[in-house]
Amino acid sequence: MSVIADIAATYRRPRRVVARLLLNGKREDSALAILMGSCIFAFVSQMPNLARKAHLDGQELNMLLGGALFGWIFIAPLMLYTVSWLTHLVARLIGGEGDSFGARISLFWAMLSASPLILLNGLTAGFIGPSPALNLVGILWLVFFLWFWISGLFVAYWSKQ
Repeated sequence: MSVIADIAATYRRPRRVVARLLLNGKREDSALAILMGSCIFAFVSQMPNLARKAHLDGQELNMLLGGALFGWIFIAPLMLYTVSWLTHLVARLIGGEGDSFGARISLFWAMLSASPLILLNGLTAGFIGPSPALNLVGILWLVFFLWFWISGLFVAYWSKQ
């Protein structure tokens, strides 16, 4: 399936999509592509809010965008790899039988699958600013992200394939 179809399918049945991704074998190139795609979407989602901040505070937009780019493209992937490794250790400690690749795919795919909501969050932050609507969209993103991540971890560590 295409990535867009897989993202849409994740909103219906996240375990099935992650199971299919894991059946493709341990492909670090795919994991890295998923991670970088999600980081690019997260960076793009910051643009409206940064433009609003630059306009309202009189700051230089290019500096704000450069900092966000550096953070999302260089720092965030390293942090997410670390989080996935720690998740792998915790899953193994509580009886999971998967490998660290499953933890990476679960986390990275959850990030990519929740990217439509993080883009909506960025638009809300840019056009409306701090408000209950922004809080609602942020909570919605968090709920879906955690649902996708936990479902993926369940498939990677506790389901028999």
